[in-house]
Amino acid sequence: MSRRLEHQLIRHEGLKLKPYVCPAGKLTIGIGRNLEANGISEEEALFLLRNDLEWVKAGLDRNVPWWRSLDEVRQAVLQNMAFNLGIGGLLGFKKFLSALQNGVYTTAAAEMLDSRWADQVGPRAIELSEMVKFGEWRTADA
Repeated sequence: MSRRLEHQLIRHEGLKLKPYVCPAGKLTIGIGRNLEANGISEEEALFLLRNDLEWVKAGLDRNVPWWRSLDEVRQAVLQNMAFNLGIGGLLGFKKFLSALQNGVYTTAAAEMLDSRWADQVGPRAIELSEMVKFGEWRTADA
C-alpha cells in the first residue's frame, strides 16, 4: 500500500486508538478496522501482547525495581500478574511483594492465594503461586 493511500485512508476513516462505534453501528478501532466483522489476526494479537508486555516491564522497572533480580520464573509471575491486574493492582499485594523480595517464597505463594484476585482467576492463581513457591514453570493441571 502506498503512503499516499495510507494518508488518504487516515484522513477519510480517522485514526482512533480506542474502540468506537462507527456510523454504520459497528465496533471499530484504528483506521476503520471493523472488529465485529474482521476481528484481528493472530499475528496482530501477538504484536499487541508483546507491546503490552513491554509496558508491563517498564511499569515493574519503575515501581518494583528489584524484580529483575528474581529468577526468570518468578519474573514471569510478576509480569503475568501485572498484565492481569495492572501495575496499580499488583502494588496492592504488599505482603506478597515483601515476601517475594525477601525470598520467602512459601509465604509469597500463600499471600497470592489469600486474595479476591485468586478467587476471581482460580487456576491461574494456583499455577502462578506454585511457580513462586517452587521456582519452576507449572501448568494449572500439573
